[in-house]
Amino acid sequence: MKVYNLRVCIIDYGLGNIASIFNAIKNIGVDPVVSDDEAIIKNSSHLILPGVGSFKKGMQELKDRGLNEILNSEVIDNTKPILGICLGMQFFATTSTEGGSSRGLNWIKGDVTRINNNHIDIRVPHIGWNDIEIKPSSQLLNNEIDTHCYFVHSYHFNTENSKYITGKCFYGDDITAIVEKDNIFGVQFHPEKSHETGLKILKNFINIKC
Repeated sequence: MKVYNLRVCIIDYGLGNIASIFNAIKNIGVDPVVSDDEAIIKNSSHLILPGVGSFKKGMQELKDRGLNEILNSEVIDNTKPILGICLGMQFFATTSTEGGSSRGLNWIKGDVTRINNNHIDIRVPHIGWNDIEIKPSSQLLNNEIDTHCYFVHSYHFNTENSKYITGKCFYGDDITAIVEKDNIFGVQFHPEKSHETGLKILKNFINIKC
């Protein structure tokens, strides 16, 4: 198996809060690269897939740049660690209704649907700080970490198999906050905006061996 030197690549597909993620990773002592270049992605040890915006548009951007195929090769075939953030995590799903029905990467079976706002005092989008209930098995979080994190989203990920959900928050209903499946990790919240907790999460991800 190929051994990679530590190199964190933030995937650039035209959508996402790349600057804040870049700065957050630098704050933990790692110099990331931002790229959509296949050679750079292949020679990176860890991948981060950010995302802000519409699922359908985002998936189309990934396909137009050939990134869906590159990511399938690196993540599924080569089992390289990847962290999806917000929309980036939702891309792991099978389908989404945001922007019209569209297919995702289908790495974790499930669908992405709009948050139910039929509850009193529940507003969409969900913006603000929420506590996360986590499983002890989580590699991104553990019971010693303050789990107060910052969310900005209108859609959420419903997995077919709940064993891949290692963190959830409550916002009218249970909302998937963290998914973990082998080398695939995703967070619905924004670690780059979640202060010390977010930096710890990024550090835990980068410490995962390739």
